[in-house]
Amino acid sequence: MSASNNRNEGPNKTQAVQGQVDEVIGIMHNNIEKVMARGEKLESLQNKTDDLQQGALQFKRGATKVRRQMWWKDLKLKLIIAAIIIVILIIIIVPIATSIKKSSPTS
Repeated sequence: MSASNNRNEGPNKTQAVQGQVDEVIGIMHNNIEKVMARGEKLESLQNKTDDLQQGALQFKRGATKVRRQMWWKDLKLKLIIAAIIIVILIIIIVPIATSIKKSSPTS
């Protein structure tokens, strides 16, 4: 009887082992798919990071350019204001100086 049991258990064990192997293969396929998807996500993330870095570099260049332009505008405005103040002072001082010169007795 034990010989007939061993013959019956042989195919069952083989089927059980084959089932486990198939299950492991399925799990490995899922793992490989997940790793590939993760690799694609990492590649996409790397591309986005590169794009952001390029955008940041362009933004920095633009900001530097705008900062220089605003500095020059500010300097020009300060020079214009200084020139206007000098002109106003000249307009005020010259008539006063000429009237003082005219009113002073000549020797």
